[in-house]
Order: sequence, then C-alpha cells, then structure tokens
Amino acid sequence: MARINYYFDTELSQYKRVHLRAVDVVINTMGIMVLSAAIAVVILMVFYSFDVASPKEIKLTRELTEMEFYYNELTKKVESLSTVLTKIENRDDNIYRVVLGAEPANKSIRTKVRNFDEFGFSESQFIRSLSTKVEKFREKLYIESLLQDELVQLSLNKEKIYAAIPAIQPISNRQLNAIASGYGMRIHPIYKVFRMHRGIDFAAPKGTAVYATANGQVVTVEEKFNSYGKLIIIDHGFGYTTRYAHLQSFLVKNGQKIKPQPNKKKDNKSKIKLKTL
Repeated sequence: MARINYYFDTELSQYKRVHLRAVDVVINTMGIMVLSAAIAVVILMVFYSFDVASPKEIKLTRELTEMEFYYNELTKKVESLSTVLTKIENRDDNIYRVVLGAEPANKSIRTKVRNFDEFGFSESQFIRSLSTKVEKFREKLYIESLLQDELVQLSLNKEKIYAAIPAIQPISNRQLNAIASGYGMRIHPIYKVFRMHRGIDFAAPKGTAVYATANGQVVTVEEKFNSYGKLIIIDHGFGYTTRYAHLQSFLVKNGQKIKPQPNKKKDNKSKIKLKTL
C-alpha cells in the first residue's frame, strides 16, 4: 500500500493531502542518487586510504605467499638434484669411462635438451619457470640414464675385452732358449737389408708346445712355403689378432674356439707344436 503524506494548513486549521508533481519526484530521486553516490565515493576513499583488505584479498594474499614459499623450496630441490646429476656426469666421464677405457660422452648429447617454454602459463611466471627447470632436469636425467646403461654394457664386455687382449708368452720359460729376433727394424736373415720385423721369434726345442696368448677363435690354419711355413692366425675379437708361424704341426682346426691354458699339459685345445728355429 502506497504511503500518503499530509501537511497542516494553518490558515484553514486542517490537514491536507500532499500532492507531488512528477518534476518533484524526479528531482527528489536524483538528489537521493547523487547523495548516495557521494557517500559511496567517500566510503571508497576512506577504504583505500587505510588499505583495508577484504576477506577474499586476505585469503588470496596468504595463498600467494604460500605458493612463493613452496616455489622457492622446490627450486632449491631441483637445483640440488641438478648439482648431484652434474657430479654423476663428471664421475661418468672422468672415472667410470677412464677405468673402462672408453671415450668421454659426447658433450652435445647432454647439452641437446629441448626448450620447454611452450607451456600455457603466461600469467604465472613462477609455474612456468619451475616447470621448465623440472622438464629440463627430467630430460637430462633420462639422457644420463642411457649413458649409464652404456657404462653397464661396457663393464659387462670389459671382462671379455681383457680376456681377448694378448697378454702372455706363447711358450713356457722352461723351454725358451732365447728370443731370436724381436719386433722392429733388423737385418733380414736372407736379404741382408734393414727391414721391419713385425713379430717376435722364440728359439725353443723342437716339439715345444705353443699356447694362444688370449681367448679367441682360429681363423687360419695353413702352410706357406715361401715364408711362414705352417701358420695359424687367431682372432681374439675387439680388433686383436695374433699370428703363430714356423710350426712343426697343427693341433687345432679352423673355426675352433680356444683359451690359453699353459698350466694344463694334457689339454690340447690351445696347443700348437713349434718347429725348432
């Protein structure tokens, strides 16, 4: 029900109803709106001058502070892990590969890390920066894991490599009379000129057992009448081969796998008979 206003007429000594014109209503309404706006402006000025934060702003500020704290902590952890990874890389290059006789890893492999700036975090520099660091670290860790797998394989093959390196004398010292000719330049016994001698001549009694100097496989069993006489060539793998010449007879055959067994006199798997020089 609309409110009706009255006023007291002193001349007539009676109350009369107030009739408002449309213009008066508009003016009054505009006045109230202007007054309300002025009060609102004053309140906002006071609010911002005293920097009073709303509950929502207080909550967001607290969350932002926590995010900055956790970001700094995670950044420290990532940097610590990166330091540990760098130490592993140094040990990989300067210790493990040196011990295993391998070349250092190609630096371009470790530095070839993708750019991880394609994240949709344009409005959050913290998240973007941390995500980039984590992804780069993960990529480097994956590359290092592949290099470590290579080291494991190298270590597994190293035993085979050591066993394939010719490292023992082909005849026993008991039967060795002398080294007739060593490796290097010498006067050729037939042509009487200086020529390179690519071997060692052992002088020993006829029938002396000759042993393979490392694990390997016989790849040549032949007799040459021009220079070497009865000849055996053993392929030890990994780029190593040895040649045994001037033999009296053969106790191995082509394709046979052998091991050096100088202490087992009855084992003929690695024996070849030597002819007296």
